[in-house]
Amino acid sequence: MANILNAIGRIGLAVAIAGGVANSALYNVNGGHRAVIFDRFTGIKKTVSGEGTHFLIPWVQKPIIFDIRARPRNVSVITGSKGQDYDERVLPSITQEVLKAVVTHLTFGREFTAAVELKQVAQQEAEKARFVVEKAEQLKKAAVISAEGDSQAASLLAKAFGDAGEALVELRRIEAAEEIATNLAKSRNVIYLPGSQGTLLNLPQ
Repeated sequence: MANILNAIGRIGLAVAIAGGVANSALYNVNGGHRAVIFDRFTGIKKTVSGEGTHFLIPWVQKPIIFDIRARPRNVSVITGSKGQDYDERVLPSITQEVLKAVVTHLTFGREFTAAVELKQVAQQEAEKARFVVEKAEQLKKAAVISAEGDSQAASLLAKAFGDAGEALVELRRIEAAEEIATNLAKSRNVIYLPGSQGTLLNLPQ
């Protein structure tokens, strides 16, 4: 009896192992799907498996199943029922399109073009006049400042003459003579007249 049970156990184990191997060697492809086999040694097989049950080599090959069914896609439309606020959503876009179509085909007459050109010329002339006025004001301010400076200088000179008298005049005369002598010394064409002779000598510097 024990031998019979052992034999039945061995048979059951063998059947289970065989069933597991057979199950791992089969794969199903459902409707709307396709499969390709990935082989660990050769890579992707070129054969595409259709719907049904197919065989493969366990632990060596692996099925890759992908969906080929058509998928619906939602497309927005502007027709149909839009609710009570359709005028707030649809009419602005229609207005913009109509406005673009009208403006792009609109032509202006010669009078309008001439008026635009005259306006541009008038603006340029106004800018030019404003520049002239600003320049005149700046020159006026400069003249006032210069006059004030001359007045102050005259006042200072009058005060200096009043305080120093003839001594200031003599000092200015000496300074002018020194400046003239310096300029003559720097000149190359200077004529010297010796005191002991009546001969003119041109001595270059």
